[in-house]
Amino acid sequence: MAALGGGVSAGRWRPGWGKLPIMIILFFADVVGKPGRDALIGKLPALRDRYSADAVVANGENATDGKGIRPAHAEALLSAGVDVITTGNHIWKQRDTYRYLDEQPRVIRPFNFLDSNPGRGVTVVDTRAGRLGVVNLSGHLYLYPARSPFEVVGQALEQLHGVRNVLVDLHAEATSEKVAMGWYLDGQVSAVVGTHTHVRTGDAHVLPGGTAYITDVGMCGPRDSVIGVKKELVLERFVTQLPVRFEVADGDVWLEGVVVELGEDGRALRIEPFEEPA
Repeated sequence: MAALGGGVSAGRWRPGWGKLPIMIILFFADVVGKPGRDALIGKLPALRDRYSADAVVANGENATDGKGIRPAHAEALLSAGVDVITTGNHIWKQRDTYRYLDEQPRVIRPFNFLDSNPGRGVTVVDTRAGRLGVVNLSGHLYLYPARSPFEVVGQALEQLHGVRNVLVDLHAEATSEKVAMGWYLDGQVSAVVGTHTHVRTGDAHVLPGGTAYITDVGMCGPRDSVIGVKKELVLERFVTQLPVRFEVADGDVWLEGVVVELGEDGRALRIEPFEEPA
């Protein structure tokens, strides 16, 4: 059984606290390597059923050997039931993904990269509960994309004119930047979820304007590791201060994510973290 955050007991999800949700979204944190991919593919059908999910979004930033995502790995996740894959700063690590990003609208990269870069930063998918718009952004602090996410997020939302349900994945290092984006978009989008650090934060809540928010959703990957990497390699790097080739770990794999319930106006009714052992 999944262990749910916020004091909710494990078991089958009971939608709504007094209000009937119109759309239920499952968002999965950064999928790390083969262990994360295999766990998500294997568990997704049961999790979609348990939470009565209408849509599934996953961050695939680290899905191929911890850096980027190859087309075959993206297609495997989409075939398993993921509706949209977001990414981040490692997206250019797999060169065979460049053309794929232009061809596959359900795999997106940060909108605030250069317009001339392959792919897109916004997409819309049809679900049984209506249309869902997804925006992918990169944080500016420590990651240095072409443009500030605050400068361009309005342009991204303009592309979703008429779409009521909108989720934003802010792939960012700094917690302050993620919190600020939550407040900046409160009342304009359905949810702002943070990714990138692989460490889940305990601040999932609905902001006053009706936007669900969490600073970081965590990681789908091995906990017997340092944020998904074999711990002995990371320790060697810290102790020796010399370059070390990192490899994805494979022990004690868990899925981490959030379930977001939306009302008929696209505003969030609630957001709850969940975790599931592989």
